[in-house]
Amino acid sequence: MQVKILQNSVKFYLPRLEGYSEIVRTIADEYGNMSLIEFDGYFEGKLEPVKYTRVAVHTDEIDEESIINFADNIRIKLNQTSLAFEFNNRLILVSQ
Repeated sequence: MQVKILQNSVKFYLPRLEGYSEIVRTIADEYGNMSLIEFDGYFEGKLEPVKYTRVAVHTDEIDEESIINFADNIRIKLNQTSLAFEFNNRLILVSQ
């Protein structure tokens, strides 16, 4: 039996807006395997009209600074003022 334990977990919370599919393809190219879960967003005291997807990946080769820069690039491509993601069970909010 062969076992591999991946040390890092990253979960991006992406709005399903124009450019979303390209972002998911970029994440798939970068990390290979991922899981997708769709949900409604509730921010600033109200339900958002846009659906969100949690994109979860697990990997060994990543550091916090590079994933923050990666998330900021996603935020810019999706034209968002902020973007939330989890890195090893810590919620990080990247904003303008």
